[in-house]
Amino acid sequence: MSKKLFWIIGLVAVCVIGIIVLTDVSKKSVTLDYDGQPFLGEVSAPVEIVEFGDYKCPSCKDFNENLFPIIYEELVETGKAKFYFMNYSFIAADSTTAAQFAEVVYQELGNEKFWDFHNLLFANQTTVPHYTVEFLQAIVAKIASQEETEKVLAAYQNREGEAAWEKDMKTANSLGISSTPTILIGGKEFKGRTMNDFTKMVEEAATSGQ
Repeated sequence: MSKKLFWIIGLVAVCVIGIIVLTDVSKKSVTLDYDGQPFLGEVSAPVEIVEFGDYKCPSCKDFNENLFPIIYEELVETGKAKFYFMNYSFIAADSTTAAQFAEVVYQELGNEKFWDFHNLLFANQTTVPHYTVEFLQAIVAKIASQEETEKVLAAYQNREGEAAWEKDMKTANSLGISSTPTILIGGKEFKGRTMNDFTKMVEEAATSGQ
């Protein structure tokens, strides 16, 4: 079966921690603060798609490499939605290290370099046992100059990624997020199984926002 039709991986297989439900975002729409968050797509796109993810989560890697390209092509590039990534780092200590490093990349090098770094992190997820600072610095060096890489490292060492990461974690915890990847469309959790379900939910969110 085509991955374009069925969510075989990624959204079906998820990384899970406990079962804690504080807010049922599958039934009611919640308002999120998107200010200062990295995103892909047009600012004017009517619907926000948000992935809560962990850079150590194998299912997030699958989602990023196999399912996200379909979402990007059919919904983001067409101007129907914009796509955000927010951190829910729970698997290991270096989940947090990677997330805060990514936040610094966004702050220091901008949105485009953030997504380059984001994709490389998932691409290299299985090549090392841990995301060390040295490894993360080497990943940045693949997309940035030596001066930019040193700038990112200095900002990370000054703990300049912590506030943005803490904001994401506070948001995730307030929503009762308990697995990754968790996807929200227009403030509601996606619970469907097919790409048609996904597209329909985006279209409904666009209509309800008018």
